[in-house]
Amino acid sequence: MTSTVLSGRERFKQHLRKVGSGEHTSKGMSREEAADALNLMLEGEATPAQIGAFLIAHRIRRPEPQELTGMLDTYRIHGPVVRSKADQRSPLCFGMPFDGRTRTAPIYPLTALVLLACGQPVVLQGGNRMPIKYGVTAIDLFRALDLELGGLPLTAVQDGFDRNGFALIHQPDHFPIAESLISYREELGKRPPVASLELLWTPHEGEHLLVSGFVHPPTESRAWEALKLAGETDLLTVKGLEGGTDLPIGRACITARVRNGAAERLILHPRDHGCHDADVEWSDETTWKTQALDALGNSGPLRDAVRWNAGAYLWFSGISETLDAGVSRAEASLQDGNAMDCLDQLQGWRSNLSIR
Repeated sequence: MTSTVLSGRERFKQHLRKVGSGEHTSKGMSREEAADALNLMLEGEATPAQIGAFLIAHRIRRPEPQELTGMLDTYRIHGPVVRSKADQRSPLCFGMPFDGRTRTAPIYPLTALVLLACGQPVVLQGGNRMPIKYGVTAIDLFRALDLELGGLPLTAVQDGFDRNGFALIHQPDHFPIAESLISYREELGKRPPVASLELLWTPHEGEHLLVSGFVHPPTESRAWEALKLAGETDLLTVKGLEGGTDLPIGRACITARVRNGAAERLILHPRDHGCHDADVEWSDETTWKTQALDALGNSGPLRDAVRWNAGAYLWFSGISETLDAGVSRAEASLQDGNAMDCLDQLQGWRSNLSIR
């Protein structure tokens, strides 16, 4: 008898036929098929030619919600995990483009410090500079603040989360199997569907508020459905700067809170809360460091953006009862030096790791 068990390459051919057959005959994959397709790519069972063809065909056709959920299943199986302590407040988990920022000055590292100073845990994730933007990343920005978060084992990251309420998952260190797909971004010259997945996945296991950035409305609606299928019950989608989770201060902020599958659109106006100004342009890491330290001292061009972002996320997280109260609390954290103290605490924790 001939075996009917297909090899990984043969199974991948079937997945590729579904997404690459053309506008009228291509079919969506099931959740299980999408999970298998990504697994075959990560495990190297699909050939480079198959992977490249799949990624570009899937991008052109656009992934369907159940396909994103299946890919998310695979990331949850293979990816790193951080967990909260029993008595720890549920964290905010931020999903933003892994290829970084090139046009606007990032706010999220400073937002994270204010949130931590106010008792709100934070989980971030990202990688090294990568295609297609090769923008500045979280690891670069914290390094500019003299906080080296690269090269740490996952056990150290969990220790930092337990002690300080802060974790940064760095893909090259903690999810190396996902790095195998980075070269395809450069060769294709486009963000593959995995770039959408990076906005939806979090390494945190347990209750949390997942914050996901988006640019186009169809991306947002797909995220709602995919994460509903994945069992995420508390989600915030943000039309942030460069597709990230930084709320702009130069225009109205388009957000939506999704609880148990029901979405509530929230349009926030920074002008109504004393935070309106032009969004600061990105220059270089040296300039950003100066701006960031000034902001942590409650001055400089990034101050209003930090007040606005931290205040909004304090409100979203439930620490502050109103948006105005959140902005006021964020400003107090800057003015009293609490956010700067939090940076000092993290630097001290990192130094202690080096001498153990």
